[in-house]
Amino acid sequence: MIVTDIVEVSKNKVKIYIDNEVAFALYKSELSKYGIHAGKELEQNNYHFIIDDILTKRAKQRCMNLLQSRDYTKYQISSKLKQGMYPDEVIERAVAYVESYGYIDDTRYVRYYISENKNSKSRRQIEQKLLQKGICKEVVKSIYDELSEDDEFDAEEELIQKYVKKRKYSNEEATFEEEQKIISFLYRKGFSLDKIYKVVGEK
Repeated sequence: MIVTDIVEVSKNKVKIYIDNEVAFALYKSELSKYGIHAGKELEQNNYHFIIDDILTKRAKQRCMNLLQSRDYTKYQISSKLKQGMYPDEVIERAVAYVESYGYIDDTRYVRYYISENKNSKSRRQIEQKLLQKGICKEVVKSIYDELSEDDEFDAEEELIQKYVKKRKYSNEEATFEEEQKIISFLYRKGFSLDKIYKVVGEK
């Protein structure tokens, strides 16, 4: 394997190209230590040491540091490592490591996120946010349906009432146009029509 290029990415770090493809990033001080020079071959034993020892340990530590401040989904933590130019095999090892200890758990993340946001966001808004965080659609639906079996969990109608009250809407006094306006507003917020009609009513 030939080191085809070495590109500076910060004051202290560079990304290494092997056979014209980005391989990984290292600190500048590590280049000579592992015999990395542009246009020269990188020895197999040095390459495997960098991947298996240096970068894998570094990626695991990066995960642990990130998770100290807040929870991440598997997709999010993988994306953070990708931004750090860690190779895919290193990312897989690091993610598997923190996952094996329960430091990341997408199911737990979904449960917590729904519970924390159900009083301020509609189900559709919550589902869209979770999909953006890389959670599988089937997992989101399954957990949402499971939690929704508890009548106390479903706070959407109460949340709709809060929006209606905030906009000073009155079922008795509203014109047809005003009713359609509030229905459109609530639908854009992600609430289902059946629950909107249940709170707002139909004329």
